[in-house]
This record gives sequence, C-alpha cells and structure tokens, in this order.
Amino acid sequence: MQELIVVATLTAKPGHEAVLKAALERVVPPSRAEAGCLRYDLHCDLEHPGRFVVLEAWRGAEAHAFHETTPHFLELIKAVDGLVDVQVLKLNQLV
Repeated sequence: MQELIVVATLTAKPGHEAVLKAALERVVPPSRAEAGCLRYDLHCDLEHPGRFVVLEAWRGAEAHAFHETTPHFLELIKAVDGLVDVQVLKLNQLV
C-alpha cells in the first residue's frame, strides 16, 4: 500500500482567522492519534496570517478516507463552513 500525502491549504475569509486557527488546532491531536496517521502538522503562512497549511501523511487512501468520517474532522468542517477557502492536494511520492 502506498503512502498518501495530503497538503491542505485553508485560507480564512476576512475576520474569520481566529475561528479557523482554533478549529484547526482542535483537530490536530485526535488526527495524530488515528491508527493510519503518519504525520499531521499544522503550519501558518508567515506572509498571510489567515492562511494555514496542513501537511499530512497517511498509511494509504483508506486511512485518509476513514479520517474524513471521524467526529473531529466532521466537527472541523462544520466549524469553518462558509468561512474559508480550501484547496486539497492528494499526492503519491514518485521518487
């Protein structure tokens, strides 16, 4: 099974930066505790304080799919719905 790398970029709409940051910080510990999680790191863009990047590594696509059904992930989606722009890249390492 090939490791799945996910790069999620979340940009808060003006005035919602603190809400996004708090919601992302809450999801990190339970995500890291998932059996299929190899890495789940939250970063803040130094030039754009309302932009956050989550670098994730999962044991495979199935582990990531399970993550997207967990209560903490669903709570994150609900908390930031309509407040952010999201871009998600799902990657496999080539070399």
